[in-house]
Amino acid sequence: MRFIPHTSDDIAAMLGAIGVADVEALFRDVPAALRAGAHIDLPPGLSEQALTTHMEALANRNDAGRMLSFLGGGAYPHFAPAVVDHVLQRAEFYSAYTPYQPEVSQGTLQAIFEFQTLVAMLFDLEVANASMYDGASATAEAVTMALRIHPKRHRVVVARSLHPQYRETTATYLAGAGDVEVSEAPFGTDGRIDLDWLRRHAGADTAAVVAGYPNFFGVIEDLAALRAGLPDPDTLLVTATAEPLALAVIQAPGTLGAEIAVGEGQSLGVPLSYGGPGVGLFATRNRHVRSMPGRLVGQAVDGEGRRGFVLTLATREQHIRRERATSNICTNHGLIALAVTAYLSLLGKHGLRRVGLTNLERAHRARARLIDGGGWQSGFSGPFFNEFVLRGPDVSGRLRRAQDAGVLAGLPLGRWYPEIADGLLVAVTEVHDDAAIDRLAEVLA
Repeated sequence: MRFIPHTSDDIAAMLGAIGVADVEALFRDVPAALRAGAHIDLPPGLSEQALTTHMEALANRNDAGRMLSFLGGGAYPHFAPAVVDHVLQRAEFYSAYTPYQPEVSQGTLQAIFEFQTLVAMLFDLEVANASMYDGASATAEAVTMALRIHPKRHRVVVARSLHPQYRETTATYLAGAGDVEVSEAPFGTDGRIDLDWLRRHAGADTAAVVAGYPNFFGVIEDLAALRAGLPDPDTLLVTATAEPLALAVIQAPGTLGAEIAVGEGQSLGVPLSYGGPGVGLFATRNRHVRSMPGRLVGQAVDGEGRRGFVLTLATREQHIRRERATSNICTNHGLIALAVTAYLSLLGKHGLRRVGLTNLERAHRARARLIDGGGWQSGFSGPFFNEFVLRGPDVSGRLRRAQDAGVLAGLPLGRWYPEIADGLLVAVTEVHDDAAIDRLAEVLA
C-alpha cells in the first residue's frame, strides 16, 4: 500500500475544521508529566536508499534464511505462486476489516465464503467457518464445541501423538472449565493411537477423541478403525491436521467418520514468516452448526434476484451474547484466509494432488536414503506423508554438525517426548530437490 503523508496545508485544514489551533492541543487532556515521559528519542529519518540498505544488512544477519531447512513440526516450507502475494496486496483486501456491513463488504464476504467452501471440500464436511487464529486454537475450540454438544460429559481423550502445542493450547482452554478431565491416549510402535487402550478408556463419559491427521510424527492415523473402535458411537471424533497438503493424497477426515475437522492452513500459500501468522481451518457436520465457534458467511439473493453474501451466523461474545457465546475468538484472519483461497483456486484439485504426490515421493526417498546409508533407524512403522521420525545415536551432535554445514536437518523430539530422546523429526516437501536430499543425507550420515 502507498503511504502519502499529510502536508502542512492538509494538517492546518483539518485542525481548522475541528477548531483546534495546533496538534499539541489535541493532547492537552493528557497530564503534562505523562506527555513528557512519552517522548521517544528517535534518530533522524533515512532516505529510501539508506533505509533499504540498512534493512538488508539486518536481514543478512539471519543465517536461517540462507540455510537448507528440513524443519517441520507444524510449519512447513512450500512454494507459493507469486499471484497469491499479488492478490493479498490489492488495497481493497489489504485494508479491509470485519465485514459487518454487507452492502459495502461484498468482495470481502465473497472471499471468505469461497474460503469456507474450499475448507469444507478439503475436509469433506458440510460446513466450515470463517477461519480461526491457527491450528492450535482451532483444536481447542473444537474440544470446547464437543463439550457443548455433550454438556453432560466431562471427559476428553487427546492423542499423545497430537502436536504438543495443540495439546498445550487445549489444556489452557480447559483449565477453567471446571470438572473436565483430559486423558492422553498413548501411541504404539507404528506411531498411531493405541486402539486397545482407547477401547478400554473412551466410554460413555467421553465427549470427544482428538487425533492428529497426520499426527505430529507425520504418521497417518487409521481414522476408520479409530471411529469403529470407539465404544460409544456418540463420542465425537475430532481430527487436527497441521499439514493440510496431505489431504490432497489421503482420504478426507469427514469421509472416514470425523464429526469435527480442524487444521492449520499455513502450508496452503502462506509463508513461514518467522512463526506466523497462521490461519485456522474448521469444519463440521451441518447438525452441529449452532455449536460451531467463530462466524459463518452465507450466500443469499437480494430483492432483485442478485446473488449476495452476508454474515449468517456470528455467535461470539462481541454480539451481545457474553457468557452465552460459543467462543471468545474476536476476529478472523481474513487476509491469510484469502491467501489460502487464492492458492487452492490456482492449483485446483488436480494441481494440489500433484504437489501432494511430489511431497509424498520425495519424503519417502529421503527417508530411504537416511536409513540405508546414514546409520539411522525408522522411528515408526506406520504410513507417513511428508514428515517422518528417525532414531539414532547422538542426535544433538549430528544436528549441531549439520547446522555448522548450513543445514537445519530436523527437530529433536526429546524436547516434547522424553521417551523418544533419540528421535529426529524430518520434513521434506516439494521445495527439496534431489540435490537437497543428497545434501541432507551427507550431513546426517
